[in-house]
Amino acid sequence: MRTIGIIMNGVTGRMGTNQHLVRSIVAIRKQGGIQLPGGETLQVDPILVGRNEQKLRQLAETYDIERWSTDLQECLANPADEIYFDAQSTPLRSESLRTAILAGKHIYCEKPTASDLPTALELVRIARQAGIKHGVVQDKLFLPGLLKLKRVIDSGFLGRLLSVRGEFGYWIFEGDWQAAQRPSWNYVKEQGGGIIIDMFCHWRYVLDQLFGEVRAVSCLGATHIPERVNEKGERYTVTTDDAAYATFELEGDIIAQFNSSWSVRVYRDELLSLQVDGTLGSAVAGLHSCKVQNRVNTPRAVWNPDVPNTHDFRDDWSDVPDNQIFDNGFKVQWEHFLRHVVCDEPFPWTLLEGAKGVQLAELGLQSWQERRWLDVPSLEQEVE
Repeated sequence: MRTIGIIMNGVTGRMGTNQHLVRSIVAIRKQGGIQLPGGETLQVDPILVGRNEQKLRQLAETYDIERWSTDLQECLANPADEIYFDAQSTPLRSESLRTAILAGKHIYCEKPTASDLPTALELVRIARQAGIKHGVVQDKLFLPGLLKLKRVIDSGFLGRLLSVRGEFGYWIFEGDWQAAQRPSWNYVKEQGGGIIIDMFCHWRYVLDQLFGEVRAVSCLGATHIPERVNEKGERYTVTTDDAAYATFELEGDIIAQFNSSWSVRVYRDELLSLQVDGTLGSAVAGLHSCKVQNRVNTPRAVWNPDVPNTHDFRDDWSDVPDNQIFDNGFKVQWEHFLRHVVCDEPFPWTLLEGAKGVQLAELGLQSWQERRWLDVPSLEQEVE
């Protein structure tokens, strides 16, 4: 048995607690660690770090974690803790990451990696100079629905890809008659809020790694709900976008359209739906499911608005079977990163990939402001 220490900063927040602490690190501990090549087992030893002593102590007691601290510098000084993980709010993340890198820690973090592209690229440079290993959470790639979709694409079932249509979002209550499902900082620009900076970091890696690298973007943002009520019952003005409507040009002449909104009521099977059309077939994927339709099974649709439609088009699609056991996507990527650190296994989801997400978000905001298409330049030369 080998043990590795992990400094976990920002785990008192919703995502940090549920996905990273409970469903990833605690789950890895409960399963007895991770099996490594050669028969060795790797166990994780987290130390919870943050500013709220009460919340840290409560989390530690609830999940049987021995260590917690409010002193990040003291934690970084411990050589037994080889990995620094960051799930803080975006404005706090880059400075803590920089400090941890300079302390010689391997880095794993949530996205966005920084509030602006120059800072995100600086993190890539100093991480490379320090020779540490680094990774960014790209959880959507490990969803069962998207894993099935990738299986379909890799099989050649769709033929040449033509287009991608993405619908994401749900109604976030305003906070007056029902409490909001997301913290109020999501709607305050000065605190790192906004759906473009949040979701375009996701759409960048989904588009790049499933369909083709993003070459250009046209984006229209919106603030549909201008006033909300925060956790204290106080009304506040929304200072950032709560919806975005974007078109992307991908390599291979693929066109992708994504609607992202926290002000939309759901009329689809799942909160995320991706339809991919190709010359030989089509696929529709969500968080868990994926359905396909082959070229030879495509019904002959005829436009006739004067006659009621009697054909159930959904019946012509077939489910892609699981054919495997799907673990929690956050946990799966954690296990990949831990094996990357300990066994030097490949890990492509680096700080550079995180910087690409920040880049696309910035270009989306610029496109909205200037009301025009913008090219997405390569970042490789920027960090050399």
